Amino acid sequence: MWTTCNVKVRDCLASTSLILKRCLKLGATMAKSKFEYVRDFEADDTCLPQCWVVVRLDGRNFHRFSEKHSFAKPNDIRALHLMTKCAQTVMEELEDIVIAYGQSDEYSFVFKRKSNWFKRRASKFMTHVASQFASSYVFYWRDYFEDQPLLYPPGFDGRVVVYPNNQTLKDYLSWRQADCHINNLYNTVFWALVQQSGLTPAQAQERLQGTLAADKNEILFSEFNINYNSEPLMYRKGTVLIWQKVDEVTTKEVKLPAEMEGKKMAVTRTRTKPVPLHCDIIGDAFWKEHSEILDEDS
Repeated sequence: MWTTCNVKVRDCLASTSLILKRCLKLGATMAKSKFEYVRDFEADDTCLPQCWVVVRLDGRNFHRFSEKHSFAKPNDIRALHLMTKCAQTVMEELEDIVIAYGQSDEYSFVFKRKSNWFKRRASKFMTHVASQFASSYVFYWRDYFEDQPLLYPPGFDGRVVVYPNNQTLKDYLSWRQADCHINNLYNTVFWALVQQSGLTPAQAQERLQGTLAADKNEILFSEFNINYNSEPLMYRKGTVLIWQKVDEVTTKEVKLPAEMEGKKMAVTRTRTKPVPLHCDIIGDAFWKEHSEILDEDS
């Protein structure tokens, strides 16, 4: 009797399994439509494996944006801090970023060589970084520009570049920092001529045409008593964001068993977060001190 019963149960289970398989197959077939073929037109934008993926954002038409929002010249510290806050937000949301570098209205984000984030699709890297950065810029605007309303939403364009080894990545970041120095030196002299000497922008541009770095330094020192090397490092070097352990102190209410009311106590917690540095990244000292950035297994 029991043998017959077991056979019937087994046959029933086998029949049910077959029906389920047919239903799943039918469902998969029905889920597709004749329009599915359009997916074949999607371009394959997978980034090369074992390479550094860099996403660089630039402010779209920020010359006009800075004028409309009365940015201080040549550097507006509020705007620079806001850019860094946005970059920190991006790094905290997209944890595969190992280092970021920013200056003026641009920021570069470096993803791990072994990152398989969104199957290494360039479009995903770029759109996620750009959208997170732009939305953060609007979200945190009032924290840095308390008395200046945001007149219209800012825009950022992005690009994805793949670098095959550590040296090319370091050369890329060195290029961006060298660009920061060149632009900031020019802007510092240009705006000194306009704001302090009363030259028009066209006259200041003509005065600086063909000048070298030494000439610009001489103008700053002899005419405005400005030692360019004493200018804030953030202006001259830009901002580097790296992951570091930071102690954060918070207040927590603790209620002891023998007491009716809780006591407020300071609690220290250590967490890893993106920390801004204003330092040279062209030389070897930075990379020796922070060797974990380029470590394959970090």
